[in-house]
Amino acid sequence: MDYSSGFGADSKPVHDPTEQRGAPRYTSLIRSAKLVCGQGEFLCVIRDVSATGVSLRTFHALPEERTIALELQNGETYEIKEIRRSGLEASYQFDRPVTVERLIHETWNFPKRQLRLNIAIPLELSSLSDHGEAETVNLSQQGARVACDASFAIDQTIRVTGPNFPETRAKVRWRKDGHYGLVFENTFSLREFSLMAAAVQCPAMLEEASNAA
Repeated sequence: MDYSSGFGADSKPVHDPTEQRGAPRYTSLIRSAKLVCGQGEFLCVIRDVSATGVSLRTFHALPEERTIALELQNGETYEIKEIRRSGLEASYQFDRPVTVERLIHETWNFPKRQLRLNIAIPLELSSLSDHGEAETVNLSQQGARVACDASFAIDQTIRVTGPNFPETRAKVRWRKDGHYGLVFENTFSLREFSLMAAAVQCPAMLEEASNAA
């Protein structure tokens, strides 16, 4: 399932005669991606891209580091270096020219899935028959992989709560060696998911975003 389809991405190139860069820009490319740096893993939206650079927007303050990794939904990663920033938007340069068509269409060697953040959030899982403390291994808008010592059955519905996690219900899709795959009954919006991830990993990013608003 393509979870970025709701952004209405349009990958048509636009040649701007006033553009001083060496490669044409691709505008209206609204697609979610992941930024990976020393501060953690954060969601962003790709605004436009060329063979030499990319423009991004976040829902909170940008990472402090100027050189970071941009990871697409298919797992492909690009090293990028910040050129300029304004508020919650920034332009970055690739460490080497990229094939724009490949980045836009995101070739897939494995089944497509939603962006996952590798962050640890303490949770409590509970059902009518059991409850236990858990911690996320990775997390997406629609579900999570968690480690938990309690015993739950496949297809069982459980309650998920946590200090930095809004209460929700989830269904157990698989279990193995104390790990569970959960699918949430109510999915997070991209903004909700992004802000939650920032609050867990670097709360200062939310304060800076509030000041910039």
